[in-house]
Amino acid sequence: MARKITAQDVAERAGVSRSAVSRAFRSDRSLSDDKRARVIEAARALGYVSPAAQAVASVTTGTITLVAGDLENPFYPVAAAELSQAIHAAGRRLILHTVPPDMDVDAVLQQVLDYRSDAAIVTSAHMSSRIARTCRDAGMPVILFNRVQPDAAMTAVTCDNYAGGRLAARHFATLGRKRIAMVGGSADTSTHIERSRGFRDALTALGRPLTAAPDGAYRYDTAFAAARALFDGPNPPDAVFALNDVMALAVVDAAREAGLGVPEDVAIIGFDDIPMSAWPSYRLTTIRQPLRRMVAETLDLIDAQKADPTVGGTIRILPVEMIRRETA
Repeated sequence: MARKITAQDVAERAGVSRSAVSRAFRSDRSLSDDKRARVIEAARALGYVSPAAQAVASVTTGTITLVAGDLENPFYPVAAAELSQAIHAAGRRLILHTVPPDMDVDAVLQQVLDYRSDAAIVTSAHMSSRIARTCRDAGMPVILFNRVQPDAAMTAVTCDNYAGGRLAARHFATLGRKRIAMVGGSADTSTHIERSRGFRDALTALGRPLTAAPDGAYRYDTAFAAARALFDGPNPPDAVFALNDVMALAVVDAAREAGLGVPEDVAIIGFDDIPMSAWPSYRLTTIRQPLRRMVAETLDLIDAQKADPTVGGTIRILPVEMIRRETA
């Protein structure tokens, strides 16, 4: 009979203490990323299953794991709620793992594997190919939600971010705006890349230059500071496209603080259509993601991969629409 693999075996292979092994399977900030990675790799190589994982394995059948980052953006809590309701309606349960802002999604990789869910849905902006490869090797389908990665085996559901950027540019042109700026998100994310590319391409085709493109990091405070710098400059924009609604709301507030009328002096368009966008104090014009359809397509892809493990590499891109309100 094969000997049971213990935490001491993992500790010896990883070159760490036994207590470090225990901490590696929790979100313990006292353990360095290097040690955590060594422990997780050693555990995977030896086939070690932590006591916590053994305890939950028996109750996680029929569950789907959601790995979420960027929860400061209201779009993702709303998406999580939609996913939870749809998963519950299908007779399954949702397990949520959150990725702290300063940590990569790999930090929760072992926790995800320990729960042995039927599938994992990942919304974190910094999804590494390692978690997808590791989950696939463990027989767990992985679906990226609202983002894509340059991985031929990756399965994803996203909206048409490129088309959304083009819609915003064309609308500004229709309004006759000339000094057009963009407040960007996180430059290494697919949402930023595609939204900004569509916006720039459409402006070029329309013969309108992009006068400024400061970084807003998908955060309210960063976008507010960037917008104030634009409006306080010698040639302030008369139109601003923010690559998500949180930043667009910051641009609206910055314009008002600068004494500008919205949309009289500056037209503003966001992206996502979060609930706050419709608040009377904003009435933001924005690009709406088809959230419910994205959720349905995600669960459909999970079922397809469970039925046929060879299914993978599918990217479903869903159409967006402009929601016209009062800011543009």
